[in-house]
Amino acid sequence: MELVGMALIVVGAIVSLVGGIWFLIEAFKESPLWGIGCIVVPLVSLFFLILHWDRAGKPFLIQLAGAVPLIAGIFIAGPR
Repeated sequence: MELVGMALIVVGAIVSLVGGIWFLIEAFKESPLWGIGCIVVPLVSLFFLILHWDRAGKPFLIQLAGAVPLIAGIFIAGPR
């Protein structure tokens, strides 16, 4: 079971990373200030998501979709 948990963790982390990078690309496409703000300033990503849901919604949902197998993998793998 530990192997399955580790595989879920890796897959979830990769999917979340792809969604996060895509989110940053969309922020930088809107404006370099949005992109830098999303990286540096807390909560700017949330404001960008709310204000630009049409562009940032899909990458955000992909990040969430990646979090599901990641968290499931953590529970399946168990404590070491």
